Amino acid sequence: MAIVVCLEEILKQRGMTSKELCARIGITEANLSILRSGKAKGVRFSTINKICWHLQCDVGDILKFDGNLEVEDE
Repeated sequence: MAIVVCLEEILKQRGMTSKELCARIGITEANLSILRSGKAKGVRFSTINKICWHLQCDVGDILKFDGNLEVEDE
């Protein structure tokens, strides 16, 4: 997938665990794991908004486009 999720780096920079972020934004650790791994087929804007709010970052800090990666067909 050409979209790369960079949550690990931001969590480390903020000194926050995945478990803590999940508790703050109200999603399961399993769902955050799917998002972090890049295996999510979609994500709600409200979830992105909560992640950015609690990590005090921009969308571009957690989601990157890598034009060198192959785009998967649905």
